[in-house]
Amino acid sequence: QLQLVESGGGLVQPGGSLRLSCAASGFTLDYYAIGWFRQAPGKEREGVSCMRRSGDSTVYADSVKGRFTISRDNAQNTVYLQMSSLKPEDTAVYYCAAQGPLGLFRLCALSDEYNYWGQGTQVTVSS
Repeated sequence: QLQLVESGGGLVQPGGSLRLSCAASGFTLDYYAIGWFRQAPGKEREGVSCMRRSGDSTVYADSVKGRFTISRDNAQNTVYLQMSSLKPEDTAVYYCAAQGPLGLFRLCALSDEYNYWGQGTQVTVSS
């Protein structure tokens, strides 16, 4: 069964940090571009960040640039989203997604169609 499972969400104070993890099973993430998305209550889902297969090209939404970092560990079949300087407006359910299989240097885009999705993890930023 092809599956993505997120973890690491929780409640954090403004200015704090969290690291989200997304473990893949049933397929090898090495052949996929990866992405993180989020959906706040009453809002549409938005793209946060993506990374192409080779790992040397990333995209970030303007709202998280300089604060969030996407990474991948193909040996662990896991992707991460390090979030720092968190703000209340970052509160949302965060989803990881995979797109592929793709060519190694095919650029990722937050507007692309992603094949596989996790179930989401809640991040709440509040004092």
